[in-house]
Amino acid sequence: MTSLRRRLFFLLLPATAAIWLCAVAWIYLGSRTQLEHVLDTRLQEAARMVHSLAGSGDMQAAPAASEGDDVGYARQLSCQIWSFDGRLVARSSGAPNESLAQDKEGFADRVVDHEMWRVYTIVDAAKGIRIAIGDRIGLRDRLVRDLVAGLVAPALLIIPLLGGLIWLSLGRGLKPLNDVAGEIVSRSGEDMRPVSGAHAPAEIRPLIAALNSLFGKVEATRRHEREITAFAAHELRTPLAGLKTQAQVALAARDTAVREGALRQILVSVDRTSRLVRQLLALAKLEAMPASQGEAAVNVGALLREVVAALPTPGRIDVEIDPALDDMVLRGSAECLHLVLRNLHENAVEHMRDPGRIRWRLLPDVGGLAVEDEGPGIPEPELGLVTRRFYRGHNRSPTGTGLGLTIAKMAAEKIHAGLELSNRGDRVGLRCSLTWSTSGSSIDKSSAAPATGPLPA
Repeated sequence: MTSLRRRLFFLLLPATAAIWLCAVAWIYLGSRTQLEHVLDTRLQEAARMVHSLAGSGDMQAAPAASEGDDVGYARQLSCQIWSFDGRLVARSSGAPNESLAQDKEGFADRVVDHEMWRVYTIVDAAKGIRIAIGDRIGLRDRLVRDLVAGLVAPALLIIPLLGGLIWLSLGRGLKPLNDVAGEIVSRSGEDMRPVSGAHAPAEIRPLIAALNSLFGKVEATRRHEREITAFAAHELRTPLAGLKTQAQVALAARDTAVREGALRQILVSVDRTSRLVRQLLALAKLEAMPASQGEAAVNVGALLREVVAALPTPGRIDVEIDPALDDMVLRGSAECLHLVLRNLHENAVEHMRDPGRIRWRLLPDVGGLAVEDEGPGIPEPELGLVTRRFYRGHNRSPTGTGLGLTIAKMAAEKIHAGLELSNRGDRVGLRCSLTWSTSGSSIDKSSAAPATGPLPA
């Protein structure tokens, strides 16, 4: 049953009917008890009244009731007066022929003429008579049944009306939910405005808040995609325009040196364009990658040497790798760690001054590693900005794209690491520190090689 309205209807209607039936049963039992008490009291009062009249004059026995006489509520009571010698002194019309009286005073249930009677007897020794007043138990039960039937019949007639009212009430109560659904359905795919929940019931407000949160996330994602597209188009337009210009220069140049210079600029532009495309693909892949994909034990030193060997390094720039990194084993995505190391190393090479040295070293005290270059560093106000997409800062390089540190930070977050940028204190240059929190499980001590140096904790 997929309709919430039907579900609530078929829950509420049986529950209401069950409560109604319980109330009828309660009324039946209570009414029966009260009615028994009232009828017993009436028997007792009638017996006392007849006793007060007995002996005041001649009493004659009335004719016995014949079959087919009216036994309705109007002639319910029957009265008999018996003498102690067993003679019927008097009786009411409709009283049975068999004696109702008993030896003792008080109430008793007696079977007379194959019928159950409720009898109250008064014994008067002074007058020598027994006065018995009784009524049929069947008539009492009939009275109770008629009373309950008077309650049940309207209830049965009201149940369909009650069901209709419940159905209409549920429709009225669910109207705010239908209004929200109708508002969302009527919107276009571009409309991400929040849904108004000012007049919505308290039960629906959490749903509206969740929808508005989702709309906000979708709008932020679409805005982000538009920004990426705009930045990428802008960054690609510059090297492509340079390629065309340099190609035209190379074609028109008659001087060999000029032609070679234009061709070298073409190579530089192609390299920058290739790098930009590669980084855009890496950025898109990182955004679509789950947080815990492909976790494995990775030797940092071996991976770093592989990264350094794959990247071109100008001849007078030295790369120093701390041997202690060969003993550092991390558990996480090897692909993400490769992206982090590659982009940090590319950033260091790009900003290096020729000659110079790039140092990769272990940070045993904080549990991580760092790369230090001897470039111009980053102005302090820009340290928190250079990890934004396409932010190239004041000390930009001619071939930079503004995506390297962005990719490094995103990939570091995928392996539960933090990336911190700071200017070196011992000399001019930038230090990029990669650290893991103590609560993270990225550093695998158990799989580390035999220690020639301490592993980061």
